[in-house]
Amino acid sequence: MKSQRGVVLLMALILLLLLTMLAISAAGRSLLQERMVGGLRNAQLAEMGAEAAARGAEWKLWSLSARGLRLDCPSGLLGSCYSFDPVAPNIAVIHFRTSTGWPANADLNASTEYRGDDGAAIDYTTLRGSTLTGESQKIAGLAKNPRYIIERLGPETPPGVGSQIEGGVTAAYGSSSTPSTSLWVWRITARSTGGNADTVRLVESTFAAPGNN
Repeated sequence: MKSQRGVVLLMALILLLLLTMLAISAAGRSLLQERMVGGLRNAQLAEMGAEAAARGAEWKLWSLSARGLRLDCPSGLLGSCYSFDPVAPNIAVIHFRTSTGWPANADLNASTEYRGDDGAAIDYTTLRGSTLTGESQKIAGLAKNPRYIIERLGPETPPGVGSQIEGGVTAAYGSSSTPSTSLWVWRITARSTGGNADTVRLVESTFAAPGNN
């Protein structure tokens, strides 16, 4: 009887060990999945922040030109705006466009902080004053406010005419169906973090708007 009781105890210990290993494995998988979900959420927040800043810069170009203003760089109307010069490029602009993480402060000074359209002054790190409340503000908040720069690349030209620039389509402008050469191509580069500063996304777009010839 004593020998049999010893075997039962040994089997119970083995089963307990197996259950412990299964519990540890399940907890590890749960933590991994939680981190993956958190990483995906941060990536999506950063993507949406960068997209919002790019669309905000495009809206600024469109709304100012719709008022009949012919835009130029540098310009107080456009904030951080630069005329692209391939011979003597702006180093701060290059760093802002190519930095792997969040740019250094010296390069950030070359950009404009995006706080919403038409002077909304939204702080995307706290979302105070937005329609979100409580926990939703904490979940959707960014580590840093998005930032963007605008570059004037040059006038649009018909295919095969003039020097090559980014933006290969010369579209009609106004009421005319004739392709316009009065528009300039503008490049917008926007950056945003996610919920933490380690997650960064960059978005670039080109936009056609009248320039100051």
